[in-house]
Amino acid sequence: MQELWKLVSSPRHLIVFEAAARLGSFTRAAAELNVQQPAVSASIRQLEDSLGVTLFQRSHRKVELTKVGERFFADISEALDKILSSARAVHQRGLNDHVTLSVSTAFAYYWIMPRLDQLHQKHPDIDLRLQVSDREPDIDAEGISLAIRRGDGKWPGVHAILLAPEAIYPIASPEVLKQARLSDRRDLLTQRLIHLEEPVRERPTWAEWFAHNRIEDTPPKGGLRLNDYALVLQAAMAGEGIAFGWRHVTRDLIAKGLLAARTDWTWETGKGFYLVWSQNTPLIPQAERVREWMVRLRET
Repeated sequence: MQELWKLVSSPRHLIVFEAAARLGSFTRAAAELNVQQPAVSASIRQLEDSLGVTLFQRSHRKVELTKVGERFFADISEALDKILSSARAVHQRGLNDHVTLSVSTAFAYYWIMPRLDQLHQKHPDIDLRLQVSDREPDIDAEGISLAIRRGDGKWPGVHAILLAPEAIYPIASPEVLKQARLSDRRDLLTQRLIHLEEPVRERPTWAEWFAHNRIEDTPPKGGLRLNDYALVLQAAMAGEGIAFGWRHVTRDLIAKGLLAARTDWTWETGKGFYLVWSQNTPLIPQAERVREWMVRLRET
């Protein structure tokens, strides 16, 4: 940190630089930061002198980043975004006035939303905020009260309680499943399959499903590939093919006749979907009540 202090003189210069680079103007940066334009110019000049490089090409009417300035801006803006996110999380946690629940899009739409009215009726004073994410967030760094994770329930730094064991079966629209006339699991090899390919989180694949059922043929390479399970469910309901159905998410959709399933072909993977919360930061009373409400609704 001592070297960083020598190189940038003051953290304030980094904030001024980011604003000027993002806005492409010392004048607009000064307005955003509520300072005078000469103060911005002086701060940028001090930063350039400390680093020994020119960050901006200056002309009479505009300023433009140099190549080294563009590289520096990319790194600084990313770092400041992370600091801002952390500061917001700490600030919100300090307020202690709401509960943040981090979930996938599909879990939010098809598990939480149909049950949300129950929570509001039981706890009308709780301000629950759903945070939809395509990754597993750091609940301490991001100030998240509760989150849903898939796995074995063993993660460092968090408590975990099983909400639903992972049970998967083939699903499709009732018409598609009827027309498929599936008499054997191998028949799925001839069907149009919908694949879930999330960019970050690990999820089971059709290849693993066939391998579990001792079907050695290579699954078809065609079909529809989507990166979000909510989209997979929409595609299945729209008749686009046969998809994985996670029991805890699709059970209500099947009961309503929006989907049909071969539940007799259920694959229980040994993993599960867990409700997790920090071991380092005690839950506020509102979050404890949300946790208790969700635990009461878990699969038995």
